[in-house]
Amino acid sequence: MKRRSIIETSATLGIGALAGCALPGTAAQAPKTPFVVSDTTIPIVGSDMQYPVRRIYCIGRNYAAHAREMGSDPTREPPFFFQKPTDAIQNVAPGTVADHPYPTLTKNYHYEVELVAALHKGGRNVTPAQSLDLVYAYTIGLDMTRRDLQRAMGDEKKPWEIGKSFDHSAVLGPLHPASQIGHFTKGAIWLKVNGNLKQNADLNQMIWNVAEQISKLSEAFELMAGDIIYSGTPANVGPVVRGDVIDCHIDGLPNLGIKIV
Repeated sequence: MKRRSIIETSATLGIGALAGCALPGTAAQAPKTPFVVSDTTIPIVGSDMQYPVRRIYCIGRNYAAHAREMGSDPTREPPFFFQKPTDAIQNVAPGTVADHPYPTLTKNYHYEVELVAALHKGGRNVTPAQSLDLVYAYTIGLDMTRRDLQRAMGDEKKPWEIGKSFDHSAVLGPLHPASQIGHFTKGAIWLKVNGNLKQNADLNQMIWNVAEQISKLSEAFELMAGDIIYSGTPANVGPVVRGDVIDCHIDGLPNLGIKIV
């Protein structure tokens, strides 16, 4: 081998080693770590596969009545988003009522029922017309909220992750592929507590529909496969206490049920 060729090969190997990348003809190896962190996944209906979660995005105040309920003007406000950690997810099997722990630090624990979209493609600056091509599946979810902590942080002009981004705060059911059930543009969405109707609306009352949400999100973030999006909640959010049973419904999806313990 010529000396120039040897130098180039050595340099390439050095760069590959520093970058932690597998070189052509070599097998990619996972990095060594001092401990193992569990992956977060969601069951996929009709499959033995699990959906791997990369990020959880949530849109705030996306139904006009709920925006007014929270003190905002829905005719002028652009969409805004926040995130929850992936390990906040609590998977609930259809037909069951899962125990859901009442969290620490709060005395005003609220429910918010939402349609959840899961992506299998990503991109930047995606148009609304392209957005639904990114959606792999849908499910029903609860964005559980420590409302007193959220409001206290807001009043102090501080980030309010402590009110939204805690353990078990992202409750949801298994994913239903859009190829089988289609996309959601309308249909009843409601929530009951102990059999009493609390939230009741139609998905067509969203200020920003799912396609528009994805488009707006992609202006701020590069979306990727594994991202899920909580699409906002209707009006009449409210508190629950230990012993309460929450029943959630979206037309076309199995109900979601939890008991506060």
